[in-house]
Amino acid sequence: MLILGVLLALVAGGGAFYVVRFDPLQLLAQEMAEGEMEMAAPEPVTPLPEMQFVALDPMLVSLGPVATRQVRHLRFAATLEVHPQYAEEVEQLRPRLADVLTTYLRAVDTADLEDPAALVRLRAQMLRRMQVVSGQGRVRDILITEFVLS
Repeated sequence: MLILGVLLALVAGGGAFYVVRFDPLQLLAQEMAEGEMEMAAPEPVTPLPEMQFVALDPMLVSLGPVATRQVRHLRFAATLEVHPQYAEEVEQLRPRLADVLTTYLRAVDTADLEDPAALVRLRAQMLRRMQVVSGQGRVRDILITEFVLS
């Protein structure tokens, strides 16, 4: 029995020495980290294209027929992403761009504005109108910064 106790003590001591000296969990973690580093090779970062932004003044647009007294209002603000060489020209067109946006938004039915997918359609329509007014290739995108229907 004494021999069995000594044998168990030696095995336990050897196991403890192995765990402290070699730490199998740490070795496994290192192998996994090295494997992840090999798999996740960094992709080259492409530089952003040159762009400039032209902010349009915020506008408050009345929606719906005035005669029914159920007039709703849309508070709207947007910024245009433009090519840098055309930024000054687009800046000079801000009053005309605001007029086109106001006219378009007044014509939109309020039920269309309540649809969750409406913003995507409106954005495409407004971008097209901005491109027609400013000239093709000058305005890249319209960024809607405020859209509150009340």
